This record gives sequence, C-alpha cells and structure tokens, in this order.
Amino acid sequence: MTKKANPIDAQVGSRVRIRRMLIGMSQERLGELLGLTFQQVQKYEKGVNRIGAGRLFEVSRILGVPIDFFYEGVSTQGEGGFSESEAAPPVMEFVSSGEGLQLSLAFMKIKDPKVRKRVLDLVKSLADENASE
Repeated sequence: MTKKANPIDAQVGSRVRIRRMLIGMSQERLGELLGLTFQQVQKYEKGVNRIGAGRLFEVSRILGVPIDFFYEGVSTQGEGGFSESEAAPPVMEFVSSGEGLQLSLAFMKIKDPKVRKRVLDLVKSLADENASE
C-alpha cells in the first residue's frame, strides 16, 4: 500500500522544497544540517513523512524563514479542518516544479526591466500561440 500525503504535510513539504531550492541548498546539505539522509528530506518534501514541530522549527531556522512561511496559502475552516486557498494551488504547483523553479530563479536574475518585460511578452505570446492551436 502506497502512503498518500496529507494535504497539509504536502503543503509544508512543498514550501520546504521551494525555500531550500531558492537559497541553493541541496537535499543532502539540508539532511546533514538536520542529521538526516537526503531520502528522509525527500519524504518530508513530498509530504509522505510528517515534519514534527521541533524539526519544523529547526528547518525554519536553517532555511531562514518564519514557521508560518510553511503554511502560506492554507486557510483554516471551521471544525479544525484545513483547505487550500483557491488561488494558491496551481501557482504553488508550478513554482515548486523543477522547471517552474528554474524559470523563476533565472527570471529573477534579469535585472533590466525592459528585458524582463520582453521575456514576459515572449512567454505570453508562446502561450497564446499554443492555446490557439
């Protein structure tokens, strides 16, 4: 039987992955700093293994973000349940994908606003062209 990630654990893991990659840290390095293997870090990032409170505190310190960073995009519902906000999932899914993260990091390195605008226009035109086919 395959373990299915709890939505909140998957959200927290996804945010760990995004932040780790944004600061250029490998899974191996995060694992070393936490006293874990990179496979354990992988399971955390996929939400298969739940990150305990103490460990999440360590992760937030290592990655230099407040604890609530990991819960951005999650809103509470009555009865103690959780639901992801409507706008967050597709964007979070894209940004946490390998291509989305690489594209975001490369785009952020472009300092000239005119060049950034031209890249954005190019991507939009390619998307429009693809949609009309």
